[in-house]
Amino acid sequence: MPSTTTPVSGRLTSLDQFRGYTIFGMLLVNFLGGYAVCPRILKHSHDYCSYADTIMPQFLFAAGFALRLSLGKRLAVEGRMPWGRAMRRIAGLALVAIAWYTFCDLKGIVHQFGTEQTLNVLSRLAKRNWFQTLSHIAATSLWILPVMGASTRSRVWYAIGSGAAHVVLSWWFNFVWVNSDPKGIDGGPLGFLTWAIPALCGTLACDAVRASGVAAARRIAMYGLAMMILGYALSCGTTLYDIPAQSMTVVSNRSLATDPVLPAAERFQNWNGRLAEPPFVPPPTRQYREGNYWMMSQRSGALSYLTFAAGLSLLIYSLFLCLCDGWGWQLGIFRTLGVNSLAAYILNDVASWIVAPYFPESSSSLVSILTGFASSFLIVYGICRVLEWRGWYLRV
Repeated sequence: MPSTTTPVSGRLTSLDQFRGYTIFGMLLVNFLGGYAVCPRILKHSHDYCSYADTIMPQFLFAAGFALRLSLGKRLAVEGRMPWGRAMRRIAGLALVAIAWYTFCDLKGIVHQFGTEQTLNVLSRLAKRNWFQTLSHIAATSLWILPVMGASTRSRVWYAIGSGAAHVVLSWWFNFVWVNSDPKGIDGGPLGFLTWAIPALCGTLACDAVRASGVAAARRIAMYGLAMMILGYALSCGTTLYDIPAQSMTVVSNRSLATDPVLPAAERFQNWNGRLAEPPFVPPPTRQYREGNYWMMSQRSGALSYLTFAAGLSLLIYSLFLCLCDGWGWQLGIFRTLGVNSLAAYILNDVASWIVAPYFPESSSSLVSILTGFASSFLIVYGICRVLEWRGWYLRV
């Protein structure tokens, strides 16, 4: 670690509150997103960045921050980088992820193994079931581990190189593969290349806090805004795929462009200079724009999406740094969810199994939907509060 930094003693209230806010956002969008009457901004999308799509990058940001902080403390105590401990934690999280995601769809998986070839089932599991949030955190942590003790410049270049590698692999095969049936989740097995961007931003924010404390909030916010602008600029490449009126009948039935990553020269020649819609504003339908890599897509793990989302994570964390570590503010709900985030993540599925049968997704009553969410949330929060009271924390 750079010798200019100083270790942070105790827990960072801002990080726990940030994690708690992220968990609350996950509970909100995971429950409400299944209802047709729910606004689109609260649903996960695959062609723009909705509010729901900002949640997972914050998990990766917090994971990178915590990993850097934890390794820094161990280095200060032991005088060497605890690679073995880090590898064991990552392996433990990966095993928990595979076991949990398998258990969540155990009946369906058993049926698949009984009716299909084993290799086909394993391929589908690797593409969809097993590569969700926890798996991506584990894979991304492993990917960035070699530079966890490196300088700021090295980690920035590592993030740039990871993003460039994702673009190249997406051009080669990954974009079409992830978007073909069965469609991938959160970038698929190679998603860690771009999920590394918010994770490494978390490590940089950790360094800033360790070096300057609350005074780092302004600098973190400024870099966050810069990355949000960069992410939006990258997303403007999606307008190259707008369909001219005279060609609409020819390509309107095609889901993805034939050149989804590297636009053909004629696209630049026909471009009318139009910028992309701002984040959180839905784009035109595929009738008017072909599917492409440059749209902010969580399914594709697109570079534009994760650059913007990493910047937003920096900005939001800077607010928590000011409010919590600067002014001493904290919300009990966020604290309870934040200190036991892994337990809350798993309990989210358990609460849904309990509550969902009483609030079917066909429901159009706002009162019914909000009651269902409140019930699901109270189950998660109540159990986490008991765990906190007892001093029990689920960690790997």
